[in-house]
Amino acid sequence: MKLNIHHLLFLLPLSLLLAACGGSDDDTPNTDPSTVNNSNRNFPTANAKEIYRLEFPKVKGGNSVILTKYSGDEVNYSVEWDKDLKAARWSVYEMTESNSKSNVKRYSVAYGTSDFWSKQYPTDPDMPQPYGWQAGKSTDPYWGSGYSHGHLCPSADRLNSSESNYQTFYLTNMSPMNQTFNAGAWAAIENFVRTSFRTTLSNDISKYQDHNDTLYVVKGGTIDSESYILKRTAKGMIVPMYFFCAMLMKNHEGYKAIGFWIKHDADSPTKLSASVVNIATLQQLTGLDFFCNLPDNTENEVENLPKEKVMKAWGIN
Repeated sequence: MKLNIHHLLFLLPLSLLLAACGGSDDDTPNTDPSTVNNSNRNFPTANAKEIYRLEFPKVKGGNSVILTKYSGDEVNYSVEWDKDLKAARWSVYEMTESNSKSNVKRYSVAYGTSDFWSKQYPTDPDMPQPYGWQAGKSTDPYWGSGYSHGHLCPSADRLNSSESNYQTFYLTNMSPMNQTFNAGAWAAIENFVRTSFRTTLSNDISKYQDHNDTLYVVKGGTIDSESYILKRTAKGMIVPMYFFCAMLMKNHEGYKAIGFWIKHDADSPTKLSASVVNIATLQQLTGLDFFCNLPDNTENEVENLPKEKVMKAWGIN
């Protein structure tokens, strides 16, 4: 399998960057894929015109549909939703200067109010029926299942507008998670995504935007292989045995990419080094072709970087 990648400005020592990254001159972000030398790219369709974007893996198609959420004129995030499995295969999104600003508070409905059960985790208005879940105490399969609503595109990554943040609570952007895992190992990866978008641990991402352009992120859980499914709940909801995250950054001298593969368990370690893999390994584990819209030569250069060099490039010990 091949890997795909996108743009992000990131400061690294030149010697480290050249050892950890690859690059080319023919990879203009989010352009018509027919103009790029790429044998495994996605091609836009009438119902999924956004899939040429660099954050997208190779789409599975078949019984799956692409659901893209817009906030104003900007893409907020996209989901590949499997209609037969009633589950998200992945959510993908970009982090940029504009969409990473903290302008609003996290969306929330007061517990105990009459509309809490129907509004806290809303029905996605684009979700194909009857191939999805409906909001409500009796219809949302998360309630009473023992699993929390685990965000794929996190609320904390979309505080730029009320609309963007609200959309992250759609049921199509959720995957069932053990709450300790959700607040522990998964939260550690979410925080790493955010801190990787800046050169310091400051909370003001936009302050450092002269160093950063765009981060491309893919997150999901294993739903396709029985050996990688933890269980099916009484209502038929698939609980993944593993969760994954793929990230790509680019600076003016090249690219770097990293993968995370982590078991869905309350005791899963929060130390990032325990779950780091390179992209080639993550593709083998998930069966997905990440960042497939990059030119072939670029993705071939970055996907097979040894794990030790990947960790060094991303500052993980």
